[in-house]
Amino acid sequence: MRLSSYTDYALRLLMYLAVQRDGLPTISEVAQVYGISKNHLMKVAHQLGLGGYIETVRGRNGGLRLGRPAEQISIGDVIRYTEQDMAIVECMERPRSGEAPREFGCRLSPDCNLRSALQEALQAFLAVLDGYTLADIVRNRRSLAALLDLPQPPGGPFRPADNDGVRRS
Repeated sequence: MRLSSYTDYALRLLMYLAVQRDGLPTISEVAQVYGISKNHLMKVAHQLGLGGYIETVRGRNGGLRLGRPAEQISIGDVIRYTEQDMAIVECMERPRSGEAPREFGCRLSPDCNLRSALQEALQAFLAVLDGYTLADIVRNRRSLAALLDLPQPPGGPFRPADNDGVRRS
């Protein structure tokens, strides 16, 4: 399974905001740091704003910040929110709202067990990601800040012992 660039950008934007908890970075700043399209990132930020994951502050000194604490943002939820198509194979596709169910060309569809095995695998994939929060994936804030050319973050809810990036439950 491969996530879309849209979801990748959403996760990277959230990580950036979680690492730089102080200040209000702009979409332009984040796009430049990651070397991605500002226009594409604006769409991502807009959707994340609608979902309550981020807040936008308008005005001369405006920018972006997390809409809730990083500990309350589930990675699995973000992926479900941003991925439009989680179907691993064609027969797993669900009709969109108002769309009639499609017939698939696979001759095995009437009695195939592969679809249920892949559905189970997808659920396991998401279940693992549900076990991680944004805070979990940015525990190594100091090294991430260095990689993003951000000022070193002060101490805070992430203990220096957690700076090795290892998840602790």
